[in-house]
Amino acid sequence: MENFKNPELIIFDLDGTLVDSSTDITNALNYAIKPYGLKPLTIKDTVKMVGEGLTRLVEKIVVNNTGIKNEVLDRFIAYYTEHLTDFTKPYPGIIEALEKLKRFKKAVISNKREALSKKLLEDLGLLRFFDIVLGSDSVHEKKPSPVPVKKVLELLKIAPGKALIVGDSNFDIQAGKSAGIITVAVTYGFRNRESLKGADFIIDDIKQLIGLIGG
Repeated sequence: MENFKNPELIIFDLDGTLVDSSTDITNALNYAIKPYGLKPLTIKDTVKMVGEGLTRLVEKIVVNNTGIKNEVLDRFIAYYTEHLTDFTKPYPGIIEALEKLKRFKKAVISNKREALSKKLLEDLGLLRFFDIVLGSDSVHEKKPSPVPVKKVLELLKIAPGKALIVGDSNFDIQAGKSAGIITVAVTYGFRNRESLKGADFIIDDIKQLIGLIGG
């Protein structure tokens, strides 16, 4: 495939693509499970599991004790909401790249809940760059479903052939491909390169996106 030049819309994943939130998510999870005697998680443990939304993340952790799922989820959300950006930062080059991509429409589609996604972006000074932010609860299905991607295209009146999605996981790739848009995977996030091989393009640095699309 030739380089994809001059799209009208760039959709970004949030965690593992725009920001490294692994420490804050891990801290919130460990707070949530502490009363129940579950083994504390490392950051490495967390990044292997994130991507499918908070409910699914908690389900994976309490797999043999599902009776505590709702309590753990409530504790996680309460703590995480207050500690969203204690350690979370944009990845290197993200702010510079977003500045250079100002002429494009931009959206965020996260499997984190919409209110948390927007608060995190606002706290880090990134919300101003985006026309739309959708979370796991914004539409009736979340990534890897194409539904949130199609919703963004509809809201911004952009044809699939004029859009791309940038993400760090197979969920982003699947959602993009199913919606008929170009997929760009980043290797610096939460997933290894092997899991990203289905993407149309794979980049190791967000700066490469600029050259790829003619920013």
